Amino acid sequence: MKILHIKSSILGEHSVSNQLSQAYLSDELNVDQQANVTVRDFAEQSIPHIDGALLGALGTAAEERNSEQSKMVAFADLLISEISESDVIVLGLPMYNFGAPSMLKAYFDQIARAGSTFSYTENGPVGLLNDKEVIVFATRGGLYQDTPQDTQTPFIRNFFAFIGITNVKFVYAEGLQMGDEMRDKGLAQAKSMVEKLSTVAA
Repeated sequence: MKILHIKSSILGEHSVSNQLSQAYLSDELNVDQQANVTVRDFAEQSIPHIDGALLGALGTAAEERNSEQSKMVAFADLLISEISESDVIVLGLPMYNFGAPSMLKAYFDQIARAGSTFSYTENGPVGLLNDKEVIVFATRGGLYQDTPQDTQTPFIRNFFAFIGITNVKFVYAEGLQMGDEMRDKGLAQAKSMVEKLSTVAA
C-alpha cells in the first residue's frame, strides 16, 4: 500500500493536525509494515501558487521550455505523480480564518490538470483518480462542524470528487482554543475516532 501524507499546517511538529494524522499513520504502519509513505510537508517546502508563468510553461511544448519553465512543470508533475500513485491520502487540515490554508489551495491548483487528474467530456469534467481513500484530520480552534461556518468540509469533498475521489472520511478536533477543558474534549474525541479507524483498517 502507498500512502501520501499531506501536512498542510505551517506549524510543523507543533501542529495538532500533524500530530493526529501522524498518530493514525503510526497505527497503520504497525498493521502494514510494508506500507510505503510519502510525506508532503508544506512547512518544509512551500507550494507555489499558480500564476501566469506556470500556465505559460504548461502551455509550452516540452522541447521549447526554458530551464525555469521546465523546473516549474517538473515540480507540478511530481505532485501529480505522488497522488496518482497513492492508495490512501492522509491530510492534516488546520482551519485558518474560516478556510483551508492557502498553500493547500495552491496544491490543489497544481494537481488539477486536464488529462492527468480529470478530463473534460461532453457531460462535463470527469475525475481520473478513482479507487483511493482520503482521511482528513481537521483541527479547529472553535466549533464549526455541521454549521454554515464550516466551509472546509464541502470544499475538500468537492475538490476530491472533482478528481475522482469520493471516499473521504473526516476526523474532527474542535474547540482547541476554547480553554483546556474544551481542548481536552476535542482531542479525546478525535483520538477516539482515530482508534476506530485503525480498528476498521486492521
